Amino acid sequence: MSVKCKLSYLLYPLMLLMALASIEAFAHGVDSSTRNFLETHSGVQIIPFMYIGAKHMVTGYDHLLFLVGVLFFLHRSRDVLLYVSMFTIGHSVTLMTGVLANIEVNAYLIDAIIGLSVVYKGFDNLGGFKHFFGKQPNPKVAVLIFGLFHGFGLATKIQEFQLPGDGLVANLLAFNVGVELGQFMALLFILLTINYWRKHESFNRFAKTTNTALMSAGFMLVGMQLTGYFIN
Repeated sequence: MSVKCKLSYLLYPLMLLMALASIEAFAHGVDSSTRNFLETHSGVQIIPFMYIGAKHMVTGYDHLLFLVGVLFFLHRSRDVLLYVSMFTIGHSVTLMTGVLANIEVNAYLIDAIIGLSVVYKGFDNLGGFKHFFGKQPNPKVAVLIFGLFHGFGLATKIQEFQLPGDGLVANLLAFNVGVELGQFMALLFILLTINYWRKHESFNRFAKTTNTALMSAGFMLVGMQLTGYFIN
């Protein structure tokens, strides 16, 4: 099996799922079992909220696609840690403040911006900014800013259920810890896949194709969420 085919197990099934799924199914990313739990339980629920946070990150195709783009050309462990830390700080801040301060944002529009973050990273990896504009945005600042939007996206998932104040802070912290655990598992898989592929000559040969596919997936996300916004 060629390396290009192996890569398809990472990116292309995610894109296929997005193409086949309805807008409503992916509008907020909360499955029925999670919905039932959140609506029927109150008080401090540390382990369940950790599980829900980890599950959301591992199955969050928009977050995963963005991370694929961020990590695609990073070679050094120090750079991986720095960029992941910027993303983590961003989404942790807005997840907590968005819920605790009751900052309401439209879930469809936030998810559309998250889709744009995927487009941005694919375009940046292709050298699009330098080619067309002669200057590349600061990638670290960009990852931090988009991390803030990703955090608001996570906050909208929680706000949808109007959780009671009893145990809210503890549950939010547990949810955020779960998100980080899920992110770690996803990062491990993504890094192992990319590092394995990077050892082969086909990495450079298909890098353009892969990041073009990443941009296409991002545009699909944007279109899907904007359609949901106008329909609803």
